[in-house]
Amino acid sequence: MILHSISILNFKNIAEATLCFSRNVNCFIGDNGMGKTNLLDAIYYLSFCKSYAGMGDSSLLRHESNFMLVQGRYERRGRDEEISIGFKPGKRKSVKRGGKEYDKLSKHIGLLPLVMVSPADWELIRGTGEERRRFVDQIIAQGDGEYMAHLISYARAVETRNAMLRQGFRDPLLFEAIEQQMAKSATYIHRARTEWVNEFSPIFLEYYRHISDSAETVGLNYRSHLNEADMQQVLDRNRERDGMLGYTSAGIHRDDVELLLDGHQMRKIGSQGQCKTYTVAMRLAQYDFLRRMSGITPLLLLDDIFDKLDAHRVKNIIGVVAGETFGQIFITDTNRTHLDGIVRKVGKDYRTWNVKNGSFSLIESSETEGGDT
Repeated sequence: MILHSISILNFKNIAEATLCFSRNVNCFIGDNGMGKTNLLDAIYYLSFCKSYAGMGDSSLLRHESNFMLVQGRYERRGRDEEISIGFKPGKRKSVKRGGKEYDKLSKHIGLLPLVMVSPADWELIRGTGEERRRFVDQIIAQGDGEYMAHLISYARAVETRNAMLRQGFRDPLLFEAIEQQMAKSATYIHRARTEWVNEFSPIFLEYYRHISDSAETVGLNYRSHLNEADMQQVLDRNRERDGMLGYTSAGIHRDDVELLLDGHQMRKIGSQGQCKTYTVAMRLAQYDFLRRMSGITPLLLLDDIFDKLDAHRVKNIIGVVAGETFGQIFITDTNRTHLDGIVRKVGKDYRTWNVKNGSFSLIESSETEGGDT
């Protein structure tokens, strides 16, 4: 898959920009806070209809602007695709494919597979189970439309059950219908997550060892109440406790994935370099997994990924992303040396922009295309 161009109006600090991209490597250099990451977030927004940083649409709107528009022109499976997302405060966000608006945003997820590697990935290790569930769910949902539907159905059912618990309902018949839906969706989600961990782990180990050049063993341990009982049994077992607490205390919404290094939790024993290597390897494995699962080469967004890494690991990462596995790359850095190293290693078409105060100036290109502002 290729993103040929993007047009942006009033997204974060980007007032207006139109960029035409190389099919291979696209580099963005500039000081921190100039808008490099905001551009990557706009590309991410087109794939997931939300910000990578978790910001609400109103927070993405440029200061003192009353509307926002992001448009992308893609090549996907040999066909042209045009995606646009518009937002005005107080109105429903509009997401269109080929000029036709989606009735449900969930139908868009998975159309444009993408992986973003960012300093915020540190939260995969240091953060809560919710961060790791989000990581797993995003990967699975990009290749399985039913999975997203079950996530939404389960979340709504939990919300309804929690409201019933808070209001003091005790009649089992009142819970039966909602719990049946919870159990159906939980079974599907648990099976999908179990299969994902089994398939993803060896890919992840391969990337970690390639970047670190070590014999350290990394792995994932999927923790779930459904590993030992089905969802209905879990609900029955915790019914009295849930009634006292006023919420559903057990289920797949409490799942977690332990990140392990040589059998120990990474968050407890990992150095800064090991943790950074770990998260980069997880994202590259995510890319590889999505490519195999969907049959589409995802976009790869690399945001300031070389910080806290020694020169040897930087060199290994450059060698990995320059390989044939990876397609179109978008990469930001404050240090042009790293970007030039990737360009030399890849040996293909590239474009490099300087970024300052939300504006983009093309400073080097192997192509002759124009159209950037």
